[in-house]
Amino acid sequence: MGYDLIAAVDLGSNSFRLQVGRVVGNQIYPLDGLKEPVRLAAGLTPDRMLDGPSQLRAIEALSRFGERLRGFEPGAVRVVATNALRMAKNAPQFLPQAEAALGFPIEVIAGREEARLIYLGVAHTLPDPHAQQLVVDIGGGSTEFIIGRHFRPLRLESLYMGCVGFTLRHFPDGRVDRKGMKDAELAARNELQTIVHAYRETGWQKAVGSSGTAKAIADLLEQNGLSDGGITREGLDRLRSALVQAGDCARLPFAGMPAERIPVLPGGIAIMSAVFKEFDLERMDFSEGALRLGVLYDLLGRSHHEDQREATVAQFMRRYAVDHRQAARVAGTALVLLRQMMPEAPADHPDVRHLEWAARLHEIGISVAHSGYHKHSAYILANADMPGFSRRDQARLSGIVLAHRGRLARVQPNVREPRDWLPIFAIRIAALLHRARDDAPEAPIVAFVTPKGFHLHVDAAWLSASPLTAAALNDEVRQWAAAGMELRVQSRRK
Repeated sequence: MGYDLIAAVDLGSNSFRLQVGRVVGNQIYPLDGLKEPVRLAAGLTPDRMLDGPSQLRAIEALSRFGERLRGFEPGAVRVVATNALRMAKNAPQFLPQAEAALGFPIEVIAGREEARLIYLGVAHTLPDPHAQQLVVDIGGGSTEFIIGRHFRPLRLESLYMGCVGFTLRHFPDGRVDRKGMKDAELAARNELQTIVHAYRETGWQKAVGSSGTAKAIADLLEQNGLSDGGITREGLDRLRSALVQAGDCARLPFAGMPAERIPVLPGGIAIMSAVFKEFDLERMDFSEGALRLGVLYDLLGRSHHEDQREATVAQFMRRYAVDHRQAARVAGTALVLLRQMMPEAPADHPDVRHLEWAARLHEIGISVAHSGYHKHSAYILANADMPGFSRRDQARLSGIVLAHRGRLARVQPNVREPRDWLPIFAIRIAALLHRARDDAPEAPIVAFVTPKGFHLHVDAAWLSASPLTAAALNDEVRQWAAAGMELRVQSRRK
């Protein structure tokens, strides 16, 4: 379904941002935006727990965003969270409160997925997307590096260094001195050395900065005559020297200093200086495109049937040499069973989509070893970089795949929502029915949900002629009983 208005919410480590866009054809025209300087990363304790004040700031900001988004359809809004919530150990406890305040689900995305979405946003604002670009996005808790051309990223990386964390670590109480700046730059350069060689080998024609730190630096340089546009090496050096001399961002004698950026600018300048040195840059342009614009375009692609997740699933099937015919058999039967149990669910229902993806990917672990392959498949799905998928998406895929065979009682503690049993049941029965890996006619089976579990109606003549399957179904009854649920298999004559 297409939408006239769509919205993206970016829960960054420094700021929370909301962007509303109007869809015209394949273009998005920004209509409205909100920004809240929550500084979530500043609330991470040394043992990586979000403290109470930062959680309160976040909930208050999300409540205001929720009011603006009131009336939006669920499919027209996508909410992503980045490094601070990737790192926070108590994120699982915080997220339900945050989702209740906002009114929409929140996806905690991996660093490379964040980089992909950033590039998608930047690429839609570049005057010449055909040129090969190096995009650098210094956030509150992480910095993303992308080399891309057209709308396709060639290299994606996310490093755990951001303006909030670096400022807190190297410039306590906002004090800036020569030693602190040198230490911060060296720390950033040390992180960059893990990627700089590969990036230089790939090469780029133009460097582009995005998001708050790059914008603040570019604005300061332009408004104070240190640059004729964008960020230059000379201008950045002069800004850094002036900041060290002033000793505090608040005393920096420059026009255009944004008040909300003062507490985190020293760390941002140190990281940007390290980027210029390690990548040997002389100039960096600024792009207004950023994560939230990339999220909007990714959301637009999903509604126009250009879902990045579909491309990722297809790519994983190629990478792990999946037997496409077997995957299609299992997926087809599993979806039939799920639709029998959920007859009102549309084709794009999350349960339908996740079951289909899980069925297509359930055998990727065979590339590691056939013994226990479902465990290898589940591990890959939980831990690999999967563009388009949130961490929650990946955890759900991993859980369905892990449970598609073997002992149900073992996976029961990992099933958090009762609805997850339906795709698990569907894929287990589908995999069982297609054990022969042939193109035999579809088994005459109908599935029902019951208050205690599941019920299967099976054609008696077919079951009598399929003793191996009958034995497997009897074992399946025992598996569900061991997990505290009921599976009844009833044979019926036509």
